[in-house]
Amino acid sequence: MIVLHYTAMATAGAALERLCDPKVEVSAHYLICERGRIWQMVDEGMRAWHAGAGRWGDVADVNSRSIGIELANRGDHPFPEPQMAALEGLMRGIMDRWGIRLERVIGHSDMAPGRKGDPGRRFDWARLARAGLSVWPGAGTPGDFAADAAAFGYPVGDVEDGAILDAFRLRFRPWAEGELEDADRAAMADLAARWPVAVLPG
Repeated sequence: MIVLHYTAMATAGAALERLCDPKVEVSAHYLICERGRIWQMVDEGMRAWHAGAGRWGDVADVNSRSIGIELANRGDHPFPEPQMAALEGLMRGIMDRWGIRLERVIGHSDMAPGRKGDPGRRFDWARLARAGLSVWPGAGTPGDFAADAAAFGYPVGDVEDGAILDAFRLRFRPWAEGELEDADRAAMADLAARWPVAVLPG
């Protein structure tokens, strides 16, 4: 799996210092600054402490089954072009090396709804999907939102239903507000039909 984050810090330098501080007990495999520079802090084959509590599909220990990528961003502004281009190049290499499928590329908010909100509503998930690096819903028929969310991978049953809707909208419908709509149900049904979460070996 790949889990995408934002640093929620003022500068990439501050984030790098924190991620490399053993007293903090937080780490990630990569950090990408706004200008596109990439730092590798943890070998891809090693466990990094980037995900924390949460779940995606059958994976409960996400730290042990994922590569974490931190994007230098406070969370309230767009992600610059050099940063996105660097991310795309990095992701292509990781996905090729490890055979990571599109439905196994997630945001921190996907695996920890209600607890985490990164990479946030300013992150361009649709761009990643157009580049063949993530998924994006098409037109579908409204279904059972909770059942389809669980089939796609969201930790339904672990958190309040509203947290699942919020996490889904952060990624796929960042402009939407209010109660659950047929558009939410249709998009989730399409995701579940085309990219049901698969059980990983081991």
